[in-house]
Parts: sequence; structure tokens; C-alpha cells
Amino acid sequence: MSQSPEIGSRTRTRAIMEKYGIRTKKSFGQNFLTDLNVLNNIVTAADITKDDNVIEIGPGIGALTEQLAQAAGEVLALEIDSDLIPVLNEVLAPYDNVTVLNQDVLEANLPALIQKQFTDPTKPVKVVANLPYYITSPILMNLLASPVDWAAICVMMQKEVAQRLTAAPGTKQYGALTLAIEYQMDAKIAFDVSRRVFVPAPNVDSAIIVLTPRKQPLAVQPFDKQKLFGFIRGCFAHRRKSLCNNLRGVVGKQPATKDKMAAILDRLGISPQIRPERLTLDQFITLANALHAADLL
Repeated sequence: MSQSPEIGSRTRTRAIMEKYGIRTKKSFGQNFLTDLNVLNNIVTAADITKDDNVIEIGPGIGALTEQLAQAAGEVLALEIDSDLIPVLNEVLAPYDNVTVLNQDVLEANLPALIQKQFTDPTKPVKVVANLPYYITSPILMNLLASPVDWAAICVMMQKEVAQRLTAAPGTKQYGALTLAIEYQMDAKIAFDVSRRVFVPAPNVDSAIIVLTPRKQPLAVQPFDKQKLFGFIRGCFAHRRKSLCNNLRGVVGKQPATKDKMAAILDRLGISPQIRPERLTLDQFITLANALHAADLL
């Protein structure tokens, strides 16, 4: 069942905001999307079908939720702003396959919610969201740390952050966040979104990024995943410094330690003067494993 005009139109958005006295809250990073073409393109980029269960983070006033409801099997919308719950319940009333919960995704037990809220929790689960800029990285890391096997994560974020997630080694955008995503997922930017299609308009443009499970397995397995990413963050602590200088902050500066580290780098064919952004994920894993074997990590 469809509503006319649809929730995501600029006219309907303003009408809903006026009817319920909605004022967007900077504390929640609220910017409502008001372009139906963009909304439809998000659903297409996520490849949503009736066989999918969808979790939407931050539905706002339900513009994207409505499009997801028409395409998906079931939709679970998690909204942190309690003031928007009655609005969502009313505007999404025509859709019996949508459940709205007043829930902070960072505090949610996602596996339990999937089991409880979806009629068939064995169906593929996809995440779709217009993420608040200020909390994009924590939400992504929380999703990837979850034991849920996501079929896809399709989210809107600041364009600059999307470029970091998809960056290639050797570029200025490449860093610890890039590698954290690459460890589990294949990432691609589906399309850019102008700041002009939001109410209120943010100060930057956005992009839609699609994450899907890695097609190619890791060539090398890390000795410990959590310690690996602590190690990688340490290697990027000072981007203008060489890998060797950053490593001293990770493993220590004692002469014996420096000698061991130099020998490991030489054996692996890694120049001590290389910048950390030039190493691939496999090289970081191999280096971390070697340092661990030498009791340096």
C-alpha cells in the first residue's frame, strides 16, 4: 500500500514537520532526506527484495522506511529520538511489515532483536541507514563487531568518510578505518548525494556506501583480531612519520627491541622508512604476527 504524496517528498516532509511541531535536533545529527529518487536509489543499491529482513537505523520521519517497506519482507526501524516514535507509528501505519522501536543501536542486542522482531529470523538481514555524521564510525564498528552475518550494510555518510572506507593503499584517505572495513567486507561507493536534498541542509555532501561480505578470504590470519587493530591504530598514530618511528611507539624503544624489529622488517622486505599508508592489510597482518612471534606484540 502506498501513500500519496510519499513521505520523502519535500512537501510532505515539511507538512509532517509542521503537523507534529518537529524541530531537527543537532544532538542526534538529524537531517531529513527529501528526494524520492535518492530514496529509491538507496533501496536499489542495497538490492532489497521481499526475501530480506531489513534493519534501519535512524528512520527520522519514515521517508526511507516507507520505501524499504515496499521492497523488503520486514523492516525493523530503530529510532533513538523518543519524540519521533508517535510520528513514525502514525505515518507508517499503512505498512504492517514495519516495526518501530525506540532504541539506540549502540546499546542494542542485535542478534536478540533479530530473533524476536522478525517473523523468519533466518532470512538475510541487511542494514540500511542515513547515519548521523558525528557517530558514523562507532555505528559501523559496532555492526562489524556484532556476531550477525550481515548480508549487506548500505548506509549514507559524509562523502569524505566514504572515501576513507574505500581508499586504496598509498592514498591520503587510507588508514585504520579503511583496514577495519576491509578485514570483513568489500566496500564500494554507490553514488554521491548533494547536501541540497536534506532538511536542514548539512555543511557537506554525502555518499551511499555498500558493504558486503568479503568474496576473497584473507591470505593470512591474524594471531588476534582485536590486538591486530590496536597495532594498526598505533602504526597510524603519526601519519607523517615512517612506519619504523610509529612502531617504536607500539613495541618500545629499547635497543634490543629495535634490533629485533629491524630484523623482522628486513626479513619481510618492508622498508623501515615506508609510510604506514603504503602497507596492505595482508602486510599489516604478517607484520603483526611476526612481532607477536618475537614477543614484541
